Amino acid sequence: MHKTQFSPIGFVAGLVVCLMAAPGFAGDLGAQVSGKGRIGAPTTESRSSGCPQNADGTFCWMSPDIGVAWASGYTGSGVSVTVVDDFAGGIEDFGDLGHGPKWRQRGKWIAQAARMVAPGAKTVELDYFTPVPLTLEDRLNVINLSYTLEQPVSGYPLEQSIVDAARAGAAVFTKAAGNESVAVGTPTERYIDFLALELTGTQSTIFVGALEHNGTPENKAKLASYSNYAGSDSEVQNNFLTVGLESDKIGLSGTSVAAPIVAGYAAIVGSKFTSATPTQITNQLLDTARTDTLVNYNPEIYGRGEASLSRALAPASIR
Repeated sequence: MHKTQFSPIGFVAGLVVCLMAAPGFAGDLGAQVSGKGRIGAPTTESRSSGCPQNADGTFCWMSPDIGVAWASGYTGSGVSVTVVDDFAGGIEDFGDLGHGPKWRQRGKWIAQAARMVAPGAKTVELDYFTPVPLTLEDRLNVINLSYTLEQPVSGYPLEQSIVDAARAGAAVFTKAAGNESVAVGTPTERYIDFLALELTGTQSTIFVGALEHNGTPENKAKLASYSNYAGSDSEVQNNFLTVGLESDKIGLSGTSVAAPIVAGYAAIVGSKFTSATPTQITNQLLDTARTDTLVNYNPEIYGRGEASLSRALAPASIR
């Protein structure tokens, strides 16, 4: 089977070779395997630039909104975050999310990012070569997909069950947009992401693109040069979010790393609105995205805008 992984840019050199043989990530952490794979490829650097921890417990690459959410008691508790990725292969690379430079499997980096954003959530690691359907827990489920599937979904029980669950709104799905600098779902010379095509138009999927940094009205951000963008398809635009990725600080880049950040946001929002459905959590993140923090906002590039955890958590209740 052929799955391709998206890799963090800081990992790209080493990961790109390995990830090209496994499912792909939608980020710079790129890899591909027979059937499943590439959504991005990491760039490898000789060392990480270091990522100091802030006084509120957050790390250098995180939006300040995360610390505010934690201080308010919203850490993802009561929510299950499942990271579907490569946890069995020997793909390792170098990065630093705040606990010091390490070599890890690609899937371990993705899971760590989600776990660090939403430390109160239950994090489940699911290898994407598992030939069985997805199992959901009896709670709000968030499923992160930082890879591509380069063959029709119907041939893969896990991915078919993922698409079926997304169509039913059974979980929040965060899907790395990809790292080919094209519109989501666009065929390239190397592959077609059948998983992205099948998830387009489903009610609880969020496609995630990467910004060069977390934006503010005073220091607007633009889409990272490698990131796929929303494109002209309104169904993609309506379910496309971006999030900042401080690649120069963590030695990682790619939409495969951006996606688990939004997965963590979904878990945090779910820990406040405990009776909300997956579709309501998805829509809350999409509907509260910011456009004033982006350079020359255009829905064909940024979709709904930059994810804003503070705005998503602001109301007393959601519908």
